Amino acid sequence: MANARRSLLAACTVFVGAAMAPAAVLALTLALALAPTTARADGLRPLNDKALSDVRGGDGVSFDLNGFSMNGDLRVTYTRPDGASIWAGNPSASRSDSATPFSDPYRFDIVRSTNGLADVAQFSLPQNINGEQKWQLAYDFGVNADGIDRDGGSIVVSDLALYGGSWQFSTPRNQDGLALGVATRMEVGQWALRPNGRANTVGQMALDNIRIGATDENGNFTGQPWVIADVARQPALVNALADENGPRLHIGIAAPDAQYGTGQAASGGIEIGKISFTAPSGNVDLGSSRIGNIQINYLDIKFRQ
Repeated sequence: MANARRSLLAACTVFVGAAMAPAAVLALTLALALAPTTARADGLRPLNDKALSDVRGGDGVSFDLNGFSMNGDLRVTYTRPDGASIWAGNPSASRSDSATPFSDPYRFDIVRSTNGLADVAQFSLPQNINGEQKWQLAYDFGVNADGIDRDGGSIVVSDLALYGGSWQFSTPRNQDGLALGVATRMEVGQWALRPNGRANTVGQMALDNIRIGATDENGNFTGQPWVIADVARQPALVNALADENGPRLHIGIAAPDAQYGTGQAASGGIEIGKISFTAPSGNVDLGSSRIGNIQINYLDIKFRQ
């Protein structure tokens, strides 16, 4: 093979100065391609089926919402079999951005399980270390039940900052449905219920300076996301259950699993800096509230038809 390559290179040298320049170029290209190909082939080895099955890619999707803003007249209604309903609509959302666009993106990855369970689809939020990414959200809502059809007002969320955390999606171990994992750390400037519309603060109930995150044994925030559910250690589950009355929606969180975790539910905390009501006659300030340690050891919710 080495002699063949030398002969072909010699032929290229002869043809370069001749009138058949295109043929020389083609021959030279072929010669240069053959040489490295032969060298690489010496280092290749066949893979059996087991080795091929262990090959995993590192692909994923990263994206940013730089300059994101949304307004619309979308309306979602939930109606019970007896005709009573509740609706939410007219959403709006906008976000402030990091100083450097696309430097702290959202990520979607397929993560291989390390404990023999199914792979996990994981949606990770930006770390937002400096708190530059803040959301402004609002929507209207109303109810129609027991002969009362009323617009309930608006929910307005100001300066919502999310710091890391993620959503996990996978296959339940021994049931139908969707296994979920949720980890969150957030701060909210204000959450307000405004019965007279999103632009009218008269009569509102407001919760200011809200913090939610992981806590230590003394109830102090650790600066890490609170793992409310994890697909391996303590999975949440959404599925449909059927009984004598028919199918119904079921949402739950399993007990902590000692086989795949510590057997202990993660601790989290909620802090509200100020609870207040605004009325024409004056404002009512109920002060602050704090729960230093919350553990969800088991949750089972079945919706009635």
